Amino acid sequence: MAAQIAAGVEKLKVNGSGSAGETSGNGNTATDAEHNDSDDDREDEGTAPGATSGATKKKKKRKPRKKKSAAPKEQSTPPRVPVAQLFPAGVFPEGEVVEYRGDNLYRTTDEEKRHLDRMNNDFLEEYRHGAEIHRQVRQHAQKSIKPGQSLTEIAEDIENGVRALTGHQGLEEGDSILGGMGFPTGLSINHCAAHYTPNAGNKWILQQEDVLKVDIGVHLNGRIVDSAFTLAFDPVYDNLLAAVKDATNTGVREAGIDVRMSDIGAAIQETMESYEVEIGGKVFPVKAIRNLNGHSITQYNIHGSKSVPIVKGGDQTKMEEGEIFAIETFGSTGKGYVRDDMETSHYAKRADAPNVSLRLNSAKSLLNTITKNFGTIPFCRRYLDRLGQDKYLLGLNNLVSSGVVEAYPPLCDIKGSYTAQFEHTILLRPTVKEVVSRGDDF
Repeated sequence: MAAQIAAGVEKLKVNGSGSAGETSGNGNTATDAEHNDSDDDREDEGTAPGATSGATKKKKKRKPRKKKSAAPKEQSTPPRVPVAQLFPAGVFPEGEVVEYRGDNLYRTTDEEKRHLDRMNNDFLEEYRHGAEIHRQVRQHAQKSIKPGQSLTEIAEDIENGVRALTGHQGLEEGDSILGGMGFPTGLSINHCAAHYTPNAGNKWILQQEDVLKVDIGVHLNGRIVDSAFTLAFDPVYDNLLAAVKDATNTGVREAGIDVRMSDIGAAIQETMESYEVEIGGKVFPVKAIRNLNGHSITQYNIHGSKSVPIVKGGDQTKMEEGEIFAIETFGSTGKGYVRDDMETSHYAKRADAPNVSLRLNSAKSLLNTITKNFGTIPFCRRYLDRLGQDKYLLGLNNLVSSGVVEAYPPLCDIKGSYTAQFEHTILLRPTVKEVVSRGDDF
């Protein structure tokens, strides 16, 4: 999901066909309909008393066999076929696998580490399943998103795809906790870098000159795949997008077991800030947004306890075996610093929520709905609308002020600036690093 603020980071974040013929009772094989009919039409021996020997036998009508529908072989457009149907064996595509370097190179062939890796097979398949859903949905979005569409239309198309492909529509109580959206679809435009999704009634229309960040989260059993990309329809922004994509790939390359966060941040910043972009005849250096970060991910918790900076700094924390990280970078033509701005849409129940006495009945009722339908998975106001909730804003604000629910306002640089984002999810397996969200697109 989008990113964390560096300050206060701990708060957030075929069925088989039958044989050619069937063997009849006398051992002969019926190979066509005429032969089958002759067998099927055979009546019990003898005739009813008084019947004439030359009486014509009444032919029985043969019921046509129902053909079993074959499992889909490919994805529909828009994507609506559950990915599990496309991979009936339950084995999903592996992400990009990268061997560790230096002192950790031994892990690739070490028998103990290989044994630990095999023990994680169910966990890996859940992540790969989610990643394949993410790839199929986002690649459709990359082709279908066009200027003139409303942000609501774009968000709902993405979210309908994720829900269909996970097989979890999220309308029954608890279904969204089993699988579906890992967080609300981020559709942040121009100077807004993260955490924007339309609320009900939003009229924002995507324009030709806009730079759109698309941040999508998919989860199955709380295993959240977090990956984002940026779209621009004017080639003037190409260098901005190239800078951020290159920086994210640098972060993915540098990340690994025993690597210090400060070293990753320094490498990301050096890569990103080697670019500049010319807009309207003026040259802008691409700046890393210094108070946005990548982050660790734990089950049902999009923002774990560790942050991955995108600028150089003094954080000596190391990445460890078995951890999952969202490596995301943000570049800007503005100040390279974001602040809260615009209407809030993203919320999440805090994993460490205090046990407080809620005075408002609306807050109590809403908390019960949130707990049963989302748990600690982030949600937005449109998701509450979808569940039939209404007149909930007073109760929602009460939950926020009580510290039970966290609100995540949009994060924006100065107006008139442009920002871009790219992101991948990596698994630090015992033997190798797997960039589970990697695809042919980025």
